[in-house]
Amino acid sequence: MGEQKISALVTGGGASAGPPLGPALGPLGVNIMEVINSINEKTKDFEGMKVPVTVIVDSDTKKYEIEIGIPSAAALIMKEAGIQKGSGASGTEWVGDITIDSIVKVAKTKLDKSYASSLKSVAKTIIGTCVALGVKIEGKTPKEITAEINEGKWDEKLQ
Repeated sequence: MGEQKISALVTGGGASAGPPLGPALGPLGVNIMEVINSINEKTKDFEGMKVPVTVIVDSDTKKYEIEIGIPSAAALIMKEAGIQKGSGASGTEWVGDITIDSIVKVAKTKLDKSYASSLKSVAKTIIGTCVALGVKIEGKTPKEITAEINEGKWDEKLQ
């Protein structure tokens, strides 16, 4: 048998023994609650966000590993901005405002998983996501902030 992988999208800190995880883990003979508790412990920083999770079970020894993915940039930005959903009219309607520090925080979270070479380029991608969500940065539009980044105004924060 060897390894069995179960991948699911769970709510950070709120996984339960119900679907999708419980029924999938049941036949593998692992302690379901133990696995769920471990997932919730590892995802509690992403509370309320959808987090990709993979449980790898060795069907012979019943040992398991849990891999936690990173929520989407959009989910991370919405958490920083304290909003539940993005703007329905991006570019014209603004529903939130976050600091450049929030951008840096999200960019650092994503940098590990991205192929970008610099924090600056990841930050610009994150700012692009802000456009779609209708979130301003430091009270300015994402376009204005991107121009400032290109001019080097935020270099200190983006190293």
